[in-house]
Amino acid sequence: MADEAGAAAFQALVADLDYPMFVVTAAAEGRRAGCMVGFATQCSMAPPRLLLCMSKRNFTFGVAARAEVLVVHFLGQHDMEVARLFGGETGDEVDKFARCRWRPGPGGAPVLEAGRGWIAGNVLEQVPFGDHVGFVVEPFAGHVGDAGAPQLGFQAVRDLQPGHGA
Repeated sequence: MADEAGAAAFQALVADLDYPMFVVTAAAEGRRAGCMVGFATQCSMAPPRLLLCMSKRNFTFGVAARAEVLVVHFLGQHDMEVARLFGGETGDEVDKFARCRWRPGPGGAPVLEAGRGWIAGNVLEQVPFGDHVGFVVEPFAGHVGDAGAPQLGFQAVRDLQPGHGA
């Protein structure tokens, strides 16, 4: 277990990172959900795999945990309104999809019109990581939109009050 100084150093260093932000959407059992995710990374090149980590306290987690497909939206700096909606509201209280433009996508998961592009992937595995669960996703569909646009990073949304605590 980390000592207090180690934990404080970790928090301070991580707070300075500017990792990319994503919106992940899912549909299962007649419900749809989506949330902003910052804990995401490519975890294999061949075959391609993406690891997305979602808080267990998040409304979207309950839907994603039962979904076969997740859609991952790559956000640009011009997507702050979408980031506020999917990062600052909770599906427990708000129908986020009534407030944005979207269409049904692979596996029934919503595909947002906003963003630099998106990928849909089959959920291969769920791995517990403390207060988050990692979803290992195998991409099978996608769209590259405005891929050259600057990505939306954590520093742009760090003061956003989350719909649910992590």
